[in-house]
Amino acid sequence: MSARPFLAIDWGTTNRRVYRIEDGAVVATERDALGVTAVSDFAGELAAIRARFGDLPVLMAGMVGSTIGWREAAYIAAPAGIEDLGANLLRIDARTAIVPGVSFVDGKRGDVMRGEEVQLLGAVAGGLAPADAMLVQPGTHCKWVEMASGRIACFTTAMTGELFGLVRSHGILAAQLGAEVVLGDAFLEGARAGAKRDLTASLFGIRAAKLLGLRDDADAAPFASGLIIGADVAARVAEHSFDTAYIIADLMLGGLYAAAVKANGRAAMIVDSHAAFVAGITRLGAFLS
Repeated sequence: MSARPFLAIDWGTTNRRVYRIEDGAVVATERDALGVTAVSDFAGELAAIRARFGDLPVLMAGMVGSTIGWREAAYIAAPAGIEDLGANLLRIDARTAIVPGVSFVDGKRGDVMRGEEVQLLGAVAGGLAPADAMLVQPGTHCKWVEMASGRIACFTTAMTGELFGLVRSHGILAAQLGAEVVLGDAFLEGARAGAKRDLTASLFGIRAAKLLGLRDDADAAPFASGLIIGADVAARVAEHSFDTAYIIADLMLGGLYAAAVKANGRAAMIVDSHAAFVAGITRLGAFLS
């Protein structure tokens, strides 16, 4: 674990979060909407961050190391642990580095992650999840990750959140999906329907249910969310024999996934994503010196 104070930046596509970390604890933090797509002068932004938080070593993770970020940090092939990532930091200068992403190849199927690896490894290193477990990271692109001996062994990415966003904003269902998504009977009904894994037909069923008066539009959005999440969960449950899914998320989104996992006959436990990131980036911070 890094004993020296340093700055950590979780720098995504549309948002970023800055942490000042001392002795493994966050002593100052801020979050803003200056993701990599909103930044052209990364060196200038970093200088401004140091001016606010202290002139300290900096470790960055996320899309800042992608082709649309500051500099591209090469993927490290799974299986990958903290030591593998730490040994392959992309050095911007003597006091500034970017955490690499992780890739996985199985025959002709490939997968990648960038940013999630810090939370995954941190969840295990921080004692928030077992060293051998199925970890889940809900979001725009949901990650299902098998951890083995504390390392990222293999993983699958599902476009779950992005698909829901697309059907909610475009196409024939958009007008019906304006209600808030909450965990309730409609979501659980959708999750059970999603377990049938006939997703495209079930999505059209939302339109038919409106025309025939079978479901109120107030329930359409949570039903659709449950349907898409349920289909994702059912596919992973069919592929893997895990007993418990450790879901790295906030309570709202994590609760939706936990409910869908339980509806598919498996147990679920929510892991705080903020705590997981801090635990992971703190251990990777030891490789800055």
